[in-house]
Amino acid sequence: MSMADTIFINMCRDILENGTSTEGEKVRPHWPDGAPAYTIKKFGVVNRYDLSQEFPLLTLRRTALKSATDEMLWIWQQKSNNIHDLHSHIWDEWADADGSIGKAYGYQLGVKHQYKEGLFDQVDRVIYDLKHNPFSRRIMTNLYVHQDLHEMNLYPCAYSMTFNVTQKKGQDKLVLNAILNQRSQDVLAANNWNVVQYAVLLHMLAQVCDMQAGELVHVIADAHIYDRHVPIIRELIARKPYPAPKFWLNPQVHDFYQFTRNDVRVEDYVTGEQIADIPIAV
Repeated sequence: MSMADTIFINMCRDILENGTSTEGEKVRPHWPDGAPAYTIKKFGVVNRYDLSQEFPLLTLRRTALKSATDEMLWIWQQKSNNIHDLHSHIWDEWADADGSIGKAYGYQLGVKHQYKEGLFDQVDRVIYDLKHNPFSRRIMTNLYVHQDLHEMNLYPCAYSMTFNVTQKKGQDKLVLNAILNQRSQDVLAANNWNVVQYAVLLHMLAQVCDMQAGELVHVIADAHIYDRHVPIIRELIARKPYPAPKFWLNPQVHDFYQFTRNDVRVEDYVTGEQIADIPIAV
C-alpha cells in the first residue's frame, strides 16, 4: 500500500479509538438541516511524507490531483480571493455576490511587504530566499493575519508554511522540506486534498529553485471526524489499498508562475470506489 494510505488509516483509527467527542458542547459548525455538527477529535496530529520516495495520493478513494492543484495555484500563484478564477465550485458557499471570499488565502499572499532587499509578497519572498539564502531559518508564509480576520469569509485552515533546506552527504542538489501548519481539518473531506496540494507545491518550488523535493510534515492542531462521517470513515479504512502512483511534473517549467494544473499528472493510479455526496458541515 502507499504511505499515504498507511498514514491515513493509522490517523483515522487513532482518532476513532483515542479521540475526544464534542457532542453536547457548543459548536459553531452545523449540518444543512440545522443540526449541530459534532466531532471526534485529536489534538496535535503530525504526519510526515517523504516526497523523495512516493507521492502521497490516497488510493482508498480517488483524490482529484488537477482540481487540488488548481486550488493551490489559485491561492499561491494567482493570489486570488475570487471564486471566478477557479475551475471548481468548492468555495462557492463562502463567496459574496461578487465572488470574493474577503481578505483571505490568496489575498494575503499577494500583499507586498518591505524587506531590506525591496518589496516582496510572501510567495516571491520565499522563492527569493530559496534561491539566494537557502539555509535561512526564516523562510515562511502566514495567512492568519489577525487585523484582517473580520474581513475574511472563512478563517484560514491551512495557514502557514515553513520551508527548510537540507543537503545530503555526497549530493550536490539541495533538498527542500516544508512544514504545513493547519489549525483545523475535516479529515474525511480535506485531509488528502491538502496533503496533495502542498506536496505539489513543494515539488514545484523545488524544481524552480533547482532542488529536490524532500519531506512534507503536516501538523494539524485539531484533526476531527464529523459525527455523520464516522460510518463513512470506518468503511473507507477497511478497504484494500493499492501501491502509490507515479507522479509527473512538467520538467520544462522553471518559473513558478508558468505552472498550470495540466503540468501535473500521475500514472498507474488505481483506487477504490469514489465516495459520492459527502455531507459537509458549515
